[in-house]
Amino acid sequence: MYEKTFPNKRFKHTIEFLEKHITTAETILDLGVVNPFTKIMETQGFQVENTKGEDLDTDTSNITNSNADVVTAFEIFEHLLSPFTVLQSIKADKLVASVPLKLWFSSAYRSKTDMLDRHYHEFEDWQFDWLLEKAGWKIIDRQKWTNPTKKIGIRPILRWFTPRYYIVYAERV
Repeated sequence: MYEKTFPNKRFKHTIEFLEKHITTAETILDLGVVNPFTKIMETQGFQVENTKGEDLDTDTSNITNSNADVVTAFEIFEHLLSPFTVLQSIKADKLVASVPLKLWFSSAYRSKTDMLDRHYHEFEDWQFDWLLEKAGWKIIDRQKWTNPTKKIGIRPILRWFTPRYYIVYAERV
């Protein structure tokens, strides 16, 4: 179903992790607008509602008004100035979230053309764990994976064995 290419490798790991912890009987609020991964979740039988593209740093109303059983946040917290506020506003008792990890050999991602497509945070795993714990979440499971490319150079070689993505399943304390 998925090739070992970006973003398919990431999608494969993410859906397998989600299916390990969440049933299709549970409703999901996915932070962020409808995207290709939303469609993958729906194809796998999940009931998914997305936020509407509002600035989650200043407007958490769709989160606080949601009655979803689970909140998912796939590569969104790195774009927020205050992910702590968003994490605290979640009413659901379950969270599945992934972030790109900070790479010592590569600076944070910043689109030159899209002002919103930038990483304000790129976490080390312990930083993301601490953020979740401080916001009232207990991490039950975690996983990391690499994101190799077929380019030539020192950084592409480092990407073969340096984890780039980190995903967690957490429950409200």
